[in-house]
Amino acid sequence: MTTSTCLTSSSEVLTADLGPGVWAAFTTRAGGRSSAPYDTFNLGAAVGDDPVAVEANRQLLSDRAGAPVVFLTQVHACDVVLDPRPGQPVGEESVADAVVLTDPCAAAAVLVADCLPVLLAGVNDRGVPGAVAAVHAGRRGVLAGIVGQAVARMRGAGFEVRRAAVGPAICGRCYEVPEQMQRECLDLLPSLAARTWQGSPALDLRAGVQTQLRAAGVTEVDDHAVCTREDPRFYSYRRDGQTGRFAGVVRLERHAEALGAGGP
Repeated sequence: MTTSTCLTSSSEVLTADLGPGVWAAFTTRAGGRSSAPYDTFNLGAAVGDDPVAVEANRQLLSDRAGAPVVFLTQVHACDVVLDPRPGQPVGEESVADAVVLTDPCAAAAVLVADCLPVLLAGVNDRGVPGAVAAVHAGRRGVLAGIVGQAVARMRGAGFEVRRAAVGPAICGRCYEVPEQMQRECLDLLPSLAARTWQGSPALDLRAGVQTQLRAAGVTEVDDHAVCTREDPRFYSYRRDGQTGRFAGVVRLERHAEALGAGGP
């Protein structure tokens, strides 16, 4: 497993490395149209922001990605959707917490503000990128195995998954939880164990996701270990309460489609 704590910045987008033929990034708060407390690049449509600003921000993201973006209605569960149609109106998106795409004419996104955005890339039997996924990995999703479910869905579609990028999220030092909740979580996934700066019970979602990626055979991980609660570049529900959402977004590049003509 490889890790990286260095983010490459290009305006409001921080690029991630999923190998040739795949474009992947995490957005920040900068570069959008929203006003406080959502300033400025909020992509969440269900947080109380002006819908006009959110729509403008989503269009900016599509422009940056070079393709329409598939958004989800995220519910902190374990459902994975394959190749939904991009551009669905707000409120009519697929209800899921992970999306797999095999179409280079669309990009996949998940929205977060402390949860982990996990991006995956899969290759066909010739080693050509042919599928990508975006996964919303919060506490409940991690405990339910959402990361492994997304990997399994990609493999079921005929693609081997070796690479992942894990974006900014709340760290174990900042994710304080009640002691009983911690015990229940550690019974299911011991690698979540953490303590806050003050020594109180906490959860390390990043460590849990890393464990699950290894178990799924994903060996190359571009891990951006930035804490959203500590870093003001990112939205954080734990820090701010009423706030926006940033995205992890990924798509196949069109030259990969040309190389892989003929299917998986």
